[in-house]
Amino acid sequence: MTLGKSVPARSLFQHVQVSSARWIAGLFALTAVAWLVALAGLLAVANRVHDDVPVLLSQKLPLLASHPDLIFGGDSRMLYQVDPRLAAQLLNKPEGSAVNIAYDAGEPLALLAVMRREAGLFRNAHVVVSVSPFVFNDGIRQAVFNPQDVIARLGVFEQMTTYLPLRVSTLIRFIREAFAARLESQRPTSRPVQSLAASGLFFLDISQPEDRLPAALGSHPHYANWNIAGAKARFETQALCDMVKLARKVTVVIPPWAPRYDRAKDAEWREKDDQYVALVTVVGRACGFDVVNIASVPGVTQANYADEMHVNISGIPIYTRYLMSRLNQ
Repeated sequence: MTLGKSVPARSLFQHVQVSSARWIAGLFALTAVAWLVALAGLLAVANRVHDDVPVLLSQKLPLLASHPDLIFGGDSRMLYQVDPRLAAQLLNKPEGSAVNIAYDAGEPLALLAVMRREAGLFRNAHVVVSVSPFVFNDGIRQAVFNPQDVIARLGVFEQMTTYLPLRVSTLIRFIREAFAARLESQRPTSRPVQSLAASGLFFLDISQPEDRLPAALGSHPHYANWNIAGAKARFETQALCDMVKLARKVTVVIPPWAPRYDRAKDAEWREKDDQYVALVTVVGRACGFDVVNIASVPGVTQANYADEMHVNISGIPIYTRYLMSRLNQ
């Protein structure tokens, strides 16, 4: 009798377990749907408030008040490597005639937005733009390497299908940056610039130890899932083309990597890098901007580098002088 009565009890317990599991699964499903709907709503709002000029670039716009003849822009390899005051001296021009408005992970679309907004300040200037592979590589999904202006040009559905579920941080960063850029755009560009480094230059004074540097560049995040035939390359190269009509002259700079890396011994890096250089070069010929491809800088050693791609403070004058010599050729 005891065994006979235990069977219905066990069956009831199993039934409760199954019902609970279904309720939990249903709750998770409803939560996921609600979360996706909320994310889609935030993305839709972010797309509407997005400003192509990010906070880091907007904060440097007061430098343009000097009506510079030479404007350095683009990514971190311009931000940390080019001293505009030295550049002005080499041109025998006064301080302020050259400024550096580059910023971390800078993209051409953002600079183009500034050039359109401040057309009178760029019309007679030589604009020198530094670019990196990640700007054109559609295979990258990480938040830090995704140009915000490209994401803004995708619809909500495409944004979600591109970056979910593993790269939700990319979308969260986009939403945060969109609202921050909109707030920053409301501030006057005539504000003081005392908080900025001299003419826009920032520098790295600490070098990473050798064991912290990538062993090779072929698998570097800039080249991850390599694809320069997608939306990023299309939007960013078109931005470079559109700059030509807004400035006296436009030069696109492809900076070097640290001298510890040997292209001859890294076939993967060499192949990807050649494709990226070829892309920029072909577009430059078609649109009318110059391309300066710097494979290496004479006199620069590994000791002048802070990491695999940025010179430290000791390398700034060497790099600046060499870049200026190439611009004057």
